Amino acid sequence: MVFLSAKCLKMIGLKQYEQCNIMWLYFCRHQVLRIVAKDVTQLPLIKDLEQFTELDFWTYVNNVENPVDIRVPAHSLQYVKRYLETHGIGYSVMIEDLQAMVDEEQEQMKAAARSAEVFSTDSFDFSNYHTLNEIYSFQDQLVAENPNLVSKIVIGQSYQGRDLNVLKFSTGGSNRPAIWIDTGIHSREWITQASSTWFAKKIVTDYGRDPALTAVLNQMDIFLEIVANPDGFVYTHTNVSNRMWRKTRKPNTGSSCVGVDPNRNWDAGFGGAGASSSPCNESYRGPSVHSEPEVKAIVDFVKSHGNLKAFISIHSYSQMLLYPYGYTYTPAKDKAALDSLAKTAVADLRSLYGTSYRYGSIIDTIYQASGGSIDWTYNQGIKYSFAFELRDTGRYGFNLPANQILPTAQETWLALLTIFSHVNNNPY
Repeated sequence: MVFLSAKCLKMIGLKQYEQCNIMWLYFCRHQVLRIVAKDVTQLPLIKDLEQFTELDFWTYVNNVENPVDIRVPAHSLQYVKRYLETHGIGYSVMIEDLQAMVDEEQEQMKAAARSAEVFSTDSFDFSNYHTLNEIYSFQDQLVAENPNLVSKIVIGQSYQGRDLNVLKFSTGGSNRPAIWIDTGIHSREWITQASSTWFAKKIVTDYGRDPALTAVLNQMDIFLEIVANPDGFVYTHTNVSNRMWRKTRKPNTGSSCVGVDPNRNWDAGFGGAGASSSPCNESYRGPSVHSEPEVKAIVDFVKSHGNLKAFISIHSYSQMLLYPYGYTYTPAKDKAALDSLAKTAVADLRSLYGTSYRYGSIIDTIYQASGGSIDWTYNQGIKYSFAFELRDTGRYGFNLPANQILPTAQETWLALLTIFSHVNNNPY
């Protein structure tokens, strides 16, 4: 049985399903199905569903061990379920009414905004989701409060002209060894930008108090890009109907479909398996490598800095810590070291709340994906290139409740600090 949100029932009535696509009820009766292949012969049958652009793949087809999560609009539910049942493919309903989750998220944000006057970063509400303007104001306030430790660098502009802000945490010196962290390259992954905002405050709070972080910052700089895809992020906040937007917002020549997947746009197996050549696909690679200004800005920064020792890109969801490669089955030459560090980091993460993470190379752990950021950085010589997939494992997906922001950030920080310390103590 499908349960509709009270808002759905009130606005449309049980017999007026076609009205679910009006703007303020865009996700009414949308379900997220978890599909599980029983053997390898079913994998191509599941993959065939990717041709239908109205289906939103939250996770992708890889192997029988990994389930596939798909957001299915109301008008497609009957067809998709019949297709799966006809082919004997098992599925379950992970989210019965996505609109209900979106409604709750919006109400929480409105309530938080009513009491969101920030006079210092101490009063910033880290337990709620925030808009780009609120995050950028927080960044400026953090710099103003901690001028000897934090500065803001603008590494470029997005397609729509928004600054690409990076916070630099440094205790002095020039071109020191450094660690890069970015979040929000996929705009709908709100838990990443929220966690990253907390990380920024954690760094300034714990420097001089936490011996491990203090040792790192006495030797290295940390660069943190909280919103790596600001145009997409703003779009997810513009209207409820845009909440699940993943890509950039740059138009595509010859197509009415907008945007590029910024984590398929890097010069690492570009255009290979695990990326799409269709502008209407969620994993569209783009017309050429580094075509997206948001990607090109990071590429240029990495090259011009020349002394990054770790590159960490944070995504959601699935609870994984991944390392190269994603575009090839050839193991990274540092696989043993990366695997060992990942094992330690996820153990430290688990120690706080018992949250279990898988770890391994992208292609072996999650799926094949070409044109990814950490494959490119690893090929540039940045040995410690990692990608996180934060909470959860699918119960809420990209709509992780705000009450999980702080636990997610706190446990992830333990893993990050483990990586920071290892990089600092093992120069190369």
